[in-house]
Amino acid sequence: MQEIRFQRARLDDVEALRRISAQTFLDAYAASNSQENMARYIEESFSEACLAEELNEINSEFYFAQTENIIGYLKINFNAAQTERHDEDSLEIERIYVLQEYYGQGAGQKLMDFAKSMAIERGIQRIWLGVWEENERAIRFYTKNGFTAFGRHIFKLGDDNQWDILMELRLTL
Repeated sequence: MQEIRFQRARLDDVEALRRISAQTFLDAYAASNSQENMARYIEESFSEACLAEELNEINSEFYFAQTENIIGYLKINFNAAQTERHDEDSLEIERIYVLQEYYGQGAGQKLMDFAKSMAIERGIQRIWLGVWEENERAIRFYTKNGFTAFGRHIFKLGDDNQWDILMELRLTL
């Protein structure tokens, strides 16, 4: 695989973010969910207006993973932008996605390592995330990276209430 560079997404990147968000979400979940629920979620969560609002959130950051093109992205949340916890000692990985054609090539690991380095640079001792309980591939990936389960919450995909496993990694600084 070519060298992967990371670039923070800015407001003028909203269209590129919309495209990579929709495509990677489809890659990850289309085979296991209805077309209607996928379309509804993508329309609501990855609209330019919604993503622009998220890009403007001071406690959230998006990063593109790039070779010649964008191949994946990461969204991390701090403090009040976190969806569950709101403490200063945690970083939430809300989204970490890679295009399907890059599965198994180390791109996801590079994004994870980048997220870990962002936490360490900020003196944060805990990274946490939610992962769909039926996404065995992702659960194996997070477990391999040292994450352990600590709870569950509901993730609404269209009209389908799905369970996410909440997982965390404690970092030693």
